[in-house]
Amino acid sequence: MFELDPCLEQDSVFIIDLPLCQLRMENDQRFPWLLLIPRQQGLVEVTELSAAQQQQLIQESCRVSNALKKLTGCKKINVASLGNVVAQLHWHVVARFESDAAWPGPVWGAGEAQPWNEKERDEFIAALLHQLNLSAP
Repeated sequence: MFELDPCLEQDSVFIIDLPLCQLRMENDQRFPWLLLIPRQQGLVEVTELSAAQQQQLIQESCRVSNALKKLTGCKKINVASLGNVVAQLHWHVVARFESDAAWPGPVWGAGEAQPWNEKERDEFIAALLHQLNLSAP
């Protein structure tokens, strides 16, 4: 059974389940910042996925990255897997702008998170789902 790491659950909002991953959004309105978390228990490294699952993760990452770029008009999409604080396998997909609070450095540890207000968060999620051609669960 899939269990989400408590830190990921606390710091992010559920969007939708994709074929392999749970798609979530970091609760920090300074950065359009998504998370892809494969729904398999105990994963730490991408190499622990089967070859087919690795390909699925790449496909989901590309699909989400393209949708996020179209939605935001960002300069760059950052995709990363760190796992030093939260070991559970998860990929960050972050829209970056030259005007953002952390540019050109990483978003991790860049100031204090500014939580989304509920209305703007829900509007962003709806627009993202539209870009992905998906319906809200």
